[in-house]
Amino acid sequence: MVPQPLAKSSESEPDAESRAVGKFLRRMLPILVLMLLVNQMDRTNVGFVQDELRADVGVSATAYGLGAGLFFIGYALFEVPSNMLMERFGARVWLTRIMITWGLVILAMCLIHNVTTFYILRFVLGVAEAGFFPGVLLYFTQWLPDSSRGRASAIFLGGSATAYIVTGPITGALLEMHGVAGIAGWRWMFALEGTFSILVGIVAGFFLVSRISEARWLTDEEKTALSAAVARDQEARSRAPKVSRFRLLIHPQVALLTAVFFAMALTGYAITFWLPSLVAEIGGLSPFQIGLLSAIPWICAVIAMYSMSHFTDRAPDRRPYLAVCLVLSAVGAFLATLGSPWFGLVAITLAAVGGKCAATLFWPMAQAGLDLKIAAAGLAVVNSLGNLGGFVSPTLFGYLKDTTGSTHGGLYALAVASVLAALGVGFMRRPSGPAAPAGEPAASEPAVATGEAR
Repeated sequence: MVPQPLAKSSESEPDAESRAVGKFLRRMLPILVLMLLVNQMDRTNVGFVQDELRADVGVSATAYGLGAGLFFIGYALFEVPSNMLMERFGARVWLTRIMITWGLVILAMCLIHNVTTFYILRFVLGVAEAGFFPGVLLYFTQWLPDSSRGRASAIFLGGSATAYIVTGPITGALLEMHGVAGIAGWRWMFALEGTFSILVGIVAGFFLVSRISEARWLTDEEKTALSAAVARDQEARSRAPKVSRFRLLIHPQVALLTAVFFAMALTGYAITFWLPSLVAEIGGLSPFQIGLLSAIPWICAVIAMYSMSHFTDRAPDRRPYLAVCLVLSAVGAFLATLGSPWFGLVAITLAAVGGKCAATLFWPMAQAGLDLKIAAAGLAVVNSLGNLGGFVSPTLFGYLKDTTGSTHGGLYALAVASVLAALGVGFMRRPSGPAAPAGEPAASEPAVATGEAR
């Protein structure tokens, strides 16, 4: 009797849907992560040329802070229209358009010649970048079933964390080109980083695929299975009741979450835009050395962030951990006003660690704490309004530095805001179900609305 070959078990061979998801993660995520890394570098690189802009263009600390913050006004105004246009044109056209456009704006920033052009280009940069981050998350909903989006979102957000680490050394190295061909180093920095953004955007146009049906690297069976899984999730979400944005603004939990996230954004963006100038107070450092030292707080923050996520996985109540992280951020901001610049760098590192860990804890808690019928729209409101902290904090820092000659007043304000946010955490709703791993969505649709908690 001839033995028959054993049939492959369903457990040993992934089904068509799993194979399709795996192919998407391998083919699409690397370019999306690179785009996000460049995105973060281009919106924050201005923090490394504050002194140069003051000396060459006459941009005061107040003007610098206002210009840095104007980015977020343009971003907030055009975020929703940009997402609507992406649904019409598809990710391949719209995401690459966004990236090429912001690259052109960064390239144009090498031509800044007065405060007005600085203001205009920072605002236009926000308009150009508007919709990129939520657009990618929307792209995930068009390609991935709910059960796979948490992993994709976590990998994608890793690009943001990496950007904080590499921006300093890369930007510092480009600033060392000062005097080459008689051109200032900050102009070289904007020109080269803008050009690189344009090139990455062009390359992305050849990799991104807008719709499942257009993917040549999927078999017909994989296309059918993946499309069916995504359609099931979209149908379930379409049955959710619609809630007006106005009603959400006065919803107690949404308002509380917005206030807490606003305080977190104050600290996060203040550190982002003012860290290089704080490091420069050490004295005797080259631009590249300032860039290297500016990466230290973010390296520590990323390590702490991932350690915290493992430590708090499945914790029944993350509120105490979030409150402790916010207090740590407040302590770091306060200590930065004491001692030498080297001691200030250590203190700012504590503030960055507290802020990044707080962001890791905040979004899963927010997702799990809101009623499902308002979760998606509610988190969009929290993200949109909370991110305005990115306008307030650099503007406030600049004004206080010009009027008092020091950034201590701004650091005191950050400490107070973080303490108030920690107190507010006690009023956040405790999730009723099991917690999701930190940094991953606790529900399906809210993942789309998860904000840029950087």
